[in-house]
Formats: sequence, structure tokens, C-alpha cells
Amino acid sequence: MIDDFKKFVMRGNVVDLAIGVIIGAAFGGIVNSLVTDILMPVIGAISGGLDFSNYFLALSKNVTATSLVEAKKQGAVLAWGSFVTLAINFLIVAGVLFMIIRLMNRMVKKEAAAPSAPPKQEVLLTEIRDLLKK
Repeated sequence: MIDDFKKFVMRGNVVDLAIGVIIGAAFGGIVNSLVTDILMPVIGAISGGLDFSNYFLALSKNVTATSLVEAKKQGAVLAWGSFVTLAINFLIVAGVLFMIIRLMNRMVKKEAAAPSAPPKQEVLLTEIRDLLKK
């Protein structure tokens, strides 16, 4: 049973998947920082400081606060601004990942498109064939 488990864990697909998940999590942190620390402040500056994260709809008459954190303490709220912010973040992250994958695909195509030189044996056989034809 332990040998079967070792074979399962050491199969290329499982190890590749584990590495992909770890790298993906680290890359997710980088992209999340790009979105929250670089792109969203620029978008906020362009839109005149518009920040959706504090927009909400009070579902209770007890809610009188103007900030989302305080409103949640007072009662039920529909935090639609947080949803809009997360949706914008998702679209930006998806766009960044799309561009990176597209760039990687172009690099792979360039490598695959470059024809490799034929092996020496094939070159020699071609030369012999050509000499025999003469």
C-alpha cells in the first residue's frame, strides 16, 4: 500500500499539479498586489477618487451609518460596492493572466516554428544518395 502511494505521489502529473498550485498561489499574490496597489489607485485617480467599496444599501431601518463597516454593525446591509470592486479586480486579474498566457503561447510558437537542423546521419545519407545519382 505504501509503495502504491509512493508511485501515485511521484507520478509526473501529481507533482506538476502541486508545483502549479504553489506557483499559482504565489503568482496570485503578485497579481493581487498589482491590482490593489498599482492599478486600482490609478483608476481611482482617473475617476476622481471614486471608490465603490463603501457603497451599500441599508436593508434595515436601524442602519444610519455612512461607512460600510459601521453600517454592518448596525444591521443588515447589501454591500453592492464591495461586489463591484471585487468584480473589477477579477476582470483586471483575468486580463493580466490572459496577456501573460498569450505572451507565453507566442514564445512557445516561436520555438516550435524554428526548424531544427537534420541529424548528421540524415545529412550523410543525403550526400551519399546525391553522389550515387551522379
